[in-house]
Amino acid sequence: MFGPIRKFARALRVPSVQEREMAYLSGAQDRLDLEFRQRQIDTGMFRRSV
Repeated sequence: MFGPIRKFARALRVPSVQEREMAYLSGAQDRLDLEFRQRQIDTGMFRRSV
C-alpha cells in the first residue's frame, strides 16, 4: 500500500551535499581532474549559502 508513496517520495528527494560532492568527484576523468575537483569542494563549492 505504501510502496508507491515511498517511490514517489524518493523521486522528489533532494540529494544531500555529501551525495552531490561524491557524484561530482565520481565524474573525474583522471587524477589531475580529481585533485582539481577536490580543491573546488574544499573551497566550498557545494556549501555556499544563498
